[in-house]
Formats: sequence, C-alpha cells, structure tokens
Amino acid sequence: MAAPVSPTPAAASALSAFLKGVERRALAVASLQTGDEAAAGRAVAAAMRAFAGPATDMPMADWPARFWALLCGNPQLRAASADGHWPPALTHLQGLPAAARLALLLRVGGGLDEDAASAVLGLTPDAYRRALAAACPLDAQGHPDALAWRGLAEQVQAQVRDLPAARLQQLEQLRAATVPAAAPAPTTTPVPRAEADARTPRAPRRTRARWSRRTWLLLCLPLLLLALVAAWWWTRHGPALPGAAAPAAEGAVADNGPVQVEALPDDSTAAGPVAPGSRAADDAAMLADPELALAQDADFHAWYAAGGPVPVDESQAQPGRAEPAGSALETVDAED
Repeated sequence: MAAPVSPTPAAASALSAFLKGVERRALAVASLQTGDEAAAGRAVAAAMRAFAGPATDMPMADWPARFWALLCGNPQLRAASADGHWPPALTHLQGLPAAARLALLLRVGGGLDEDAASAVLGLTPDAYRRALAAACPLDAQGHPDALAWRGLAEQVQAQVRDLPAARLQQLEQLRAATVPAAAPAPTTTPVPRAEADARTPRAPRRTRARWSRRTWLLLCLPLLLLALVAAWWWTRHGPALPGAAAPAAEGAVADNGPVQVEALPDDSTAAGPVAPGSRAADDAAMLADPELALAQDADFHAWYAAGGPVPVDESQAQPGRAEPAGSALETVDAED
C-alpha cells in the first residue's frame, strides 16, 4: 500500500486552521450528546482522522459538512446513553431521544443552520424541524417555551466557551497528530564562500572605459557651447547672405518677406480750359499778378530800404586779412 502523499505547506496550514476552529464545538456537542467525555473524545478523534486524509482533495467549502457528517455518523452519538452525565443546568438533554438531542445540539452548539444540519443528519428540512420541535422545552400548558429555549442555548454555548485547559491541550495534541506533516522544502547544500566566489564569473573592469567616456563628454561640452554662441553671433552680426533681408532697426517692425511691386493706375487728367469765375480762375489771376513776385521778396526790400550792408564777396578777400568794421556801410554811403 502506497504511503499517503504529504500535503503542501499551504494545504497543511489550512487544514490545521479548520480543525482548530471546529474542534471545541465538536467536542462540546459530542460530550453533551453522549454524556460521556471519554466516549466524546474518541468520537472526535476518529472524525478528525477520517477527515484529514481526503480533505486536501476536496474544496474548502465542503469541509464543514464533511466533518460534521463524519462526527454525527459515529455509532456512539446515535445510540442512547443510559449512564451518561449532564450538567445540572442541562438536565433537559438527558430526557430527550438521541435523534432529537443531536438535532438540537447541532443547531445551538454546532452553529449549523437548518439546511446544513438536515443534510448532515440525512433528514429532510421538514423532518429536521419536527426533531427540533420535539427537543424544544415546553411550558406548563405544553407549548414551546421560548425563554427556556434561550436559556438552554446559552448553557450549551457556555460549555463550548469554557472547556477545561486539560481538554484544550488534548485537542491540540490530537490536531498535531492528525494533520500530516507538510512536505519539507528542498534544501541545497551550502557552498563555501571561497568556492562560490570562484564559480561566480567576474564582470570585466569597466572603470577605465567609463572614466574615458566621462572625460570626453566634459571636453566636448564647452566646445559645443562655444559653437552655439558663435552661431548665434553670426546670425546677429555676420554679413548678410545674398538675397537675405537687411536687419530691422531697433524698435522697428521687420518684414523679411519678398517685396511686391504693383503699378498704380494713372489718375492724372488733362488740363482743360479754366471756367471764368471759378476758383481755379481766381487762383490763376492771383498767380499772374506782377505784384505777387514783389510781395514774395518783401523781406529783402525791407532790409534794403533800411540800409543794410551789402554782403562781401568772400571769393575776392585775401586769406588772413580782416575787413575793417564799417567798410561795407561806407561803400554803400559812397555809392549813394
């Protein structure tokens, strides 16, 4: 027979966590069902061992129904227990039939709803509800006592919550023995450091090549900046290329586009005869007046009448010789 395959670490952790969450309620339900703590412990251990094997191949959503079905299928939980012992607050359980007592404990102790509990017990929902009604406490008139039902449920939950430390330790040991150990991760033999260094290929030294590239970059950067400055100066102050437009004056709007020349239409008209009495005729008469020329030289005649000096002909004057003051006036006077 082949040995069972050990679950993976993740599956083993999930299985252990599930059993840890359900084992306290399972032990309390089994103890209150049989009235015998030893028999309850054996039933829980058998259910845990039967569940752990195939659980790793089942969906985790099916785990609760599978575990409770294995526990409730134990003959010790289905048989009547004549010599069982129950706590004083739970003596009502002792007088119930085994099927009705188990239906009640799955509801208030195991925390299963009606559909899940009926599936675990192999009953229809209606048959399970009839079993619950048979297990419900009755008042003096024979009607279901809701207050007594609530107190019974609180006492069962207290049994789940207040398990003795010795029972908790037994459950922990049972869980550790039930869950298969996870397959150990493959280990590798450590390699000595010196041998590892010898096996590791060393990267070639690139410090000198990297430094050379940085040096060339630092040398080329100033040259590049100088070339940019020279190009900018040449565009601003260099000689203009053939066909290039002249730079615009400071503050002027420059237009480097091509100059378009367009001939304007000749709007001149031939001069015709002047109509008598028109403004043009008056202007022509005024311009033809001989006194107009005299009026235009009125300033000269006024100066001449005032006896102004005659300008000297500088072309005949000797260089360096100063003309005596009043010579011009004397000449004019002599002529007069």
